[in-house]
Amino acid sequence: MLKRVLPALCLALPALSALAQTEAPPAAADAEAGAVPEQILVVGQKPGPGLWKVSKDGHVLWVFGTYSPLPHKMEWRSQQVESILAQSQEYLTPPGAHASVGFFGGLALLPNLIGLKKNPDGATLKDVLPADVYARWLPLKAKYLGDDDGIERERPIFAAETLFSAGLKKAGLSKGYEVQRKLDDIIKQHKIKVVKTSIELPLEDPSKMLKEFKQSQLADTACFSKTLERLEGDIDAMRVRANAWAKGDLEAIQKLSYPDQETECGDAMRGAEFTKTRPGFQNVKERMQAAWLGAAEKALAANGSTFATLRLADILKPDGYLAALKAKGYTVESPD
Repeated sequence: MLKRVLPALCLALPALSALAQTEAPPAAADAEAGAVPEQILVVGQKPGPGLWKVSKDGHVLWVFGTYSPLPHKMEWRSQQVESILAQSQEYLTPPGAHASVGFFGGLALLPNLIGLKKNPDGATLKDVLPADVYARWLPLKAKYLGDDDGIERERPIFAAETLFSAGLKKAGLSKGYEVQRKLDDIIKQHKIKVVKTSIELPLEDPSKMLKEFKQSQLADTACFSKTLERLEGDIDAMRVRANAWAKGDLEAIQKLSYPDQETECGDAMRGAEFTKTRPGFQNVKERMQAAWLGAAEKALAANGSTFATLRLADILKPDGYLAALKAKGYTVESPD
């Protein structure tokens, strides 16, 4: 539980760990989202999208765009990705932020984890949510979670995480972790140097931080509401986007917009009182991007070929990571 909850408290991350990578690229108008062209998830072996090529002076950074959720029964296999990754000198990990307390520090924190996900003062979801939002929650809870009354005492942000995961599972979707596991196997097999690009968040007094979190309120109603909105009307579109990624059809992904609960959920944590008094937890998204860009430029200067993975959202948005490299004078080419 410590490994799950503590990173969430370090959030200052772009979104909750359990919701990570569900963000789609900036999308076109919703007019095209009304007609969902397919319902059946692709199964079997699929390649996913091609690679973005960032280059300068004969040095190349290959970037693979990851996406979630993906079809549960899909087996990912891309000969292009495998070949280029195997010939690269370094692999850059995705941007991130983490905090470490060590083994014994973790043991000391265990008593403070009890009740961490609960609302302060024994409040229930009905107590902390607007009546109309709670009314929307009840049928979705019945559909995806059944008679789980214990979740009624959890904070909205954690209840939303549980509900969303259950909704994905019922829709035949998964978080897509298998893709990263395959990449890790190739990296290990070819003994490719791994360059960690994540930043570390300082935890001078993690026990105090946990206590403050348990006592503080979170402005997480918007996160909860956006999650409901996705499950109410976006499941079919999520299936289409999952199929599109598996087939390498980026155009289809971009045509389907959706309610963005990630931003709302991330803001709820980043704006919480327990982070405002900690300088090390400020401007985390900007620091993450700066750290990754620094690692990318260093790798481009040193290696003939470097491989990296980024979320599609971070690749395609106008102010994303590859746009920043392009602004610095690098040539950026999209997959064919």
